[in-house]
Amino acid sequence: MPLLFIGIDPNTGDKQSPTVWVDQKNQELVFQGWKPSVELEAECAATEIPGHAQGIPDHEAVIRVPARMVHMIREACDAIERIR
Repeated sequence: MPLLFIGIDPNTGDKQSPTVWVDQKNQELVFQGWKPSVELEAECAATEIPGHAQGIPDHEAVIRVPARMVHMIREACDAIERIR
């Protein structure tokens, strides 16, 4: 199954395209977003959460998605629920 395109940041301009998809085969949400600032990434890596190791593993990434895309994220969650 191909990725299901949900939406793109409505304020997208040249070279900026935060996007939301659903990977129907793996039942996962897929986000394209902005890279965080060095400070934000360091803050995420340093945050202590019970049951969670500090740091960001090499196979993971921190991304930023604008809050104006919340409705798209909800739509993606609904799409996943429909295919489960």
